[in-house]
Amino acid sequence: MKKTILAFTALIFALLVLFQLSRYSYFMGNAPIELIIAGIALTFFFIGIYLNKKSLSKKAIPQGAIDQKKITQLGISKREYEVLVQIANGMSNKEIADTLYVSESTIKTHVSQLLVKLDVKRRTQAIQKAKNLRIITY
Repeated sequence: MKKTILAFTALIFALLVLFQLSRYSYFMGNAPIELIIAGIALTFFFIGIYLNKKSLSKKAIPQGAIDQKKITQLGISKREYEVLVQIANGMSNKEIADTLYVSESTIKTHVSQLLVKLDVKRRTQAIQKAKNLRIITY
């Protein structure tokens, strides 16, 4: 974060210097206004290219990649993972129970175990944390 702030501070400072030099040059009559405007436009153009290349050079995390190692590290069982996926689909405990052919109390147990393993208090937090850990994709 500090690096970004310093970079933009230097950028703003450089642009202010450029504007001051162009103002001085214009008032002294050394350069026509068109040349000054073209210089400022080219400066902004090259700064834009630099920032675009810098932002595109960051490696993107594959959206469809599920981190199986993280699931194993957290100790999430296959059935608990199925319940987590169904929670992410917006299903209630009863709907999940009907889908997986188990009782609703079994689903409640799985959900409470998931909340403990993911160290969260609510189902919505569990979904968000699972997305951040890349163990579900939605």
